[in-house]
Amino acid sequence: MRIAHVITRMIIGGAQENTLLNCQDLVADFGDEVLLICGPETGPEGDLLQRASSPDRGRAGRFEFNGVQVRIIDSLRRAIHPVHDWNASGELRRVLAEFQPDVVHTHSAKGGLLGRSVGWGLNVPMVVHTVHGAPFHEYQSAAARRFFVACERWAARRCHRLISVADAMTDLMVDAGVAPRNKFTTISSGMDVEPFVNAREHRDRIRKQYGIEDHHVVVGKIARLFHLKGHADLVTAARKVADEYPNVRFLLVGDGILRESLTRQIADLGLTEHFIFTGLVPPTQVPEMIGAMDLLVHTSYREGLARALPQALISGIPAISYDIDGAREVVIDDETGYLVNAGDLSGLARRISQLVGDEGQRQRQGRAGQLRFTDQFRHQTMTRKIRDLYQK
Repeated sequence: MRIAHVITRMIIGGAQENTLLNCQDLVADFGDEVLLICGPETGPEGDLLQRASSPDRGRAGRFEFNGVQVRIIDSLRRAIHPVHDWNASGELRRVLAEFQPDVVHTHSAKGGLLGRSVGWGLNVPMVVHTVHGAPFHEYQSAAARRFFVACERWAARRCHRLISVADAMTDLMVDAGVAPRNKFTTISSGMDVEPFVNAREHRDRIRKQYGIEDHHVVVGKIARLFHLKGHADLVTAARKVADEYPNVRFLLVGDGILRESLTRQIADLGLTEHFIFTGLVPPTQVPEMIGAMDLLVHTSYREGLARALPQALISGIPAISYDIDGAREVVIDDETGYLVNAGDLSGLARRISQLVGDEGQRQRQGRAGQLRFTDQFRHQTMTRKIRDLYQK
């Protein structure tokens, strides 16, 4: 098959890693010809395609990355901009007309809207969109939410199928009237699971690197230091946990605009010795970071299905998460971890303390998660299911 993937930007993030692995698998395992089309923007999260290490390649607008042909459309930007969006649509039409794909597979809000519109207009045999996370949510203004719902409804009529990374995404889109339920298929977001299965091999080295001692129990969080990720909630809850268990340490993996304010909050609560910031780490080092943890906490207020949750479980450590979107599909109460209502800081502190103080429970829940989810989240499993959908 000739398959074109369209995504707004290739930052280091779950949707982008999912897309790149899918592209690479289609080439390596099925012999397909794959073109990845994206915009030029990166960001503080980093550049998954590592264009910065080869500026000539990036400026040329087309290059090969691990067997996948990549095309950069300069006007394809995340922010709404009538001129850029008009130009991006025209350039995307030219690129796709030249490539003549059998399948156009789109991702992200802007890439999904423009890619579906152009692919449908070119009568591409299969146009499919993956919902990694809805562009509308309850924390937007009512006008913004209505606008994004209308955009998604319009775009949904211009594709043959929709893929959700979690059943919760399907429920959200169906409830908003975006498309009927029979147009959706749930396929878990794939990843390279082997580094996570073996994550504990790095435990001693990483803990030593960050000054973590053997008696410390490490609570980890992997997320950009950004709004709606819930870091401030975790810091507030940490005061109560640290009072009960002074040997607790909180390992924050990621960077972002809230680092300074979080550092102040931590200092004001007298928790500086209990918190460790790793800064931005490349995706290849995430398994090592998880290997140093004893449990993972996810306090985001919106997320399709945070990759950190299955990654932790596949690594053999339990997870505590706010009960939002797809979290309950992997965090199963008293089996693989615990769910807490979003914003329930006393409940969050109580569950963290419960697992910090019970090593046996941590091990039991971690093993259950590893056994249950390792195969489900293999990227090869994801790609096989996606390609089956293309063929159908």
